[in-house]
Amino acid sequence: MFLNVGPSHPAMHGIIQIVVQLDGELVMGADVEVGYLHRAFEKESERGPYNNVIPYTDRLNYVSPLINNFGFCLAVERLLDIEVTERCQYIRVIMSELSRITDHLTCVGASAMELGAFTVFLYMIKAREWLWELVEAVTGARLTISYGRIGGVKADLPEGFAERTRKVLDDVRKVLLECDTLLTRNRIFVDRMQGTGVISKERAISYSITGPFLRATGLALDVRKASPYFVYDRMRFDIPSGDHGDNYDRYLVRMEEMEQSMRIVEQALAQIPSGPLNVDDEGRVLPASVMVDEAKMGRVAGFKQVRVELDPTLEGSTRGYHDAINAPERRAVLPAKEDTYGNIEGLMHHFKLIMIGHGIRPPQGEFYSAVEGANGELGFYVVSDGSDRPYRVRVRPPCFTIMAALHELLIGGMVADMVPTFGSVNMIGGELDR
Repeated sequence: MFLNVGPSHPAMHGIIQIVVQLDGELVMGADVEVGYLHRAFEKESERGPYNNVIPYTDRLNYVSPLINNFGFCLAVERLLDIEVTERCQYIRVIMSELSRITDHLTCVGASAMELGAFTVFLYMIKAREWLWELVEAVTGARLTISYGRIGGVKADLPEGFAERTRKVLDDVRKVLLECDTLLTRNRIFVDRMQGTGVISKERAISYSITGPFLRATGLALDVRKASPYFVYDRMRFDIPSGDHGDNYDRYLVRMEEMEQSMRIVEQALAQIPSGPLNVDDEGRVLPASVMVDEAKMGRVAGFKQVRVELDPTLEGSTRGYHDAINAPERRAVLPAKEDTYGNIEGLMHHFKLIMIGHGIRPPQGEFYSAVEGANGELGFYVVSDGSDRPYRVRVRPPCFTIMAALHELLIGGMVADMVPTFGSVNMIGGELDR
């Protein structure tokens, strides 16, 4: 008997079709088709300037877009041979780990809901909401944030962010403790997860699987440790791993990784260096919107070192913080938003870095840069021919290698085992079918 599963609705994990061959309820064969969401990310990235790629990276994985932003920016920065500021590196680490937690909360919560644990889903989505409020406070958006910048980030952390974040992390820990109590030793949940979707360490390696999926097999490989970037080498954290490579171990790994990510965020907040903050002689602090309006009317006397107050909509990127969070490289770094709006030089500078035919021009060469995404190694391979747009862009999406092995995970199990196994994959359609 053959059973056609999917293509699933876009509102579900991803657009996928699985044709399974059954002997009763036993899966004897599986044919997995993922080609229902052609995003053409790589080719679209080659059509315009480097800066124009960043919004596309948001769409690779909408749950953890910050990691995607920073991964692409890092590849281009290495092509340009520029280094972002120390404060910017800490900000990237903080925001990446918050993004990783939201991704794991979504994966674990949705997987629990699909097995009937609806309460756990609600708890985890509540915790995710608290984290997205933090993300919104920094970036001005929740999902498609376009916060990363080649050479830096869009804006600095707002006032009081550290204290607010620590409070949120305390609340998230309480939620995870509740969920652990509800799930981890729940006989129904354990019976559905243990011994299902099994893959060995050797087979996982042969498929080039990385991330929590690989670590659940017993190999504690993590890009943040194996090939440190930003300031991860200054952070103390553990790499959780499992023993059996089944759905249950993958659940346990993700649960512990959330705690480790929170450890990293807390360390980074404690260590982050201060950056330049300039005020004028009168010590004025202006709302960004006021400064923009004043500048448009030509009232710019004394504005050069005015501290601009950041608001949730990011009406200004606070020139006073600009040097702290962006590399001092005018040929690559976008100007502060106040300069773009407020003076002709800033507008021209912005124009030259954004418009087709101008833009960033890395020297001829190629670079592969990898970061640890929520699902594993997220790599960007960028080739420059010296022009204002990438000659080639290729992405290594962590989901792709896992999905290549999905048929092996399903064969030999029951039809019902497809639900927890597919949930543990955490398939992200935009990242996968690129």
